[in-house]
Amino acid sequence: MIAIICIILITVFLIFFLPLEPRVKKEEDKSPKYAAQIKKLWQIAQTSMRERKPLRAEKALLAILKVDEKNAAAYNRLGILYAKGQKYDEAVECFEIAQSLDNNPASIHNVGLIYLETGAYEKAEMAFLQAIELEGDVPARYIALAKAEEKLGNPKKAIEALENAYELDRNVATLRQILALYESMEDAENIIATSARIEEQIAEDNAKKKPTPLLRRAKPALGRIGKKAAASAVVKPVAKPVAKAQKISRRKKVI
Repeated sequence: MIAIICIILITVFLIFFLPLEPRVKKEEDKSPKYAAQIKKLWQIAQTSMRERKPLRAEKALLAILKVDEKNAAAYNRLGILYAKGQKYDEAVECFEIAQSLDNNPASIHNVGLIYLETGAYEKAEMAFLQAIELEGDVPARYIALAKAEEKLGNPKKAIEALENAYELDRNVATLRQILALYESMEDAENIIATSARIEEQIAEDNAKKKPTPLLRRAKPALGRIGKKAAASAVVKPVAKPVAKAQKISRRKKVI
């Protein structure tokens, strides 16, 4: 009987008391001390990356993940760090974990860039398409996709991706990339058409840089003030003392 009671008590303890432990731990994680610790580690990581101290940055990011193993931002930053150090396998792993935690298109895009760098062009294409599906209003996504399509030997798909990027950024550089693809295809008609588009975009960009009407109206006024000041500053030439010299010469003659 006593044994049965003990078993019941242990079962009750396991059911009702053990689940409290992770909850208490989670509450402790949200304490001000925890937040201050994470903030300090982030500062160390960011400063170290700016100062090109990858080992110190890596240690700080790993320390963050040791405390918070579901910190997608830390995995993403660590992936960037590994990619810069050409540790591509580790970088891909970090980006994939980050993406699994918050489904961030930036993480998928970064994975695509690594695939592009390592020559896995089909995987890069898939990654960029997935990132565009999640966030289709970022020109860089389409430009990266265009590079992957070009490497795969799909210039028309690359041009289509660049056209989508141009619709978003209206950038001359994007049009120049389109022109380069048409030149590689020896498409004379589209070369002429794209060249004209480039000139139009440059003219449009220059028009935006012109001064506003208010400034244009102010310039003539400033010019009049400047002319008036200049006129007042002109020194009138001093008359030569010719008459006085003649009087002196006459006196000499009289003497």
